[in-house]
Amino acid sequence: MFETVAAFAVGIIMLCLLAKLAIIPAKLLWKLLTNSIVGAVMLWVISLLGLHVKITFLTALIAGIFGIPGVLAVLILF
Repeated sequence: MFETVAAFAVGIIMLCLLAKLAIIPAKLLWKLLTNSIVGAVMLWVISLLGLHVKITFLTALIAGIFGIPGVLAVLILF
């Protein structure tokens, strides 16, 4: 009886650890996606103000991750 309970407990703990390992990359991917969208919006607003900026996934990602310094870097590069 004890072996069954111990095996069940170990199985539950391993399942929780595997679920935790699967969630971490999903959180990172979600953060990169939302930052890219925010960066694209910032570049779009800059484009509306008269400076033409080519909005690609890379430029949006740079602007999203680094914020205003990233937008300035993209403006300087393009």
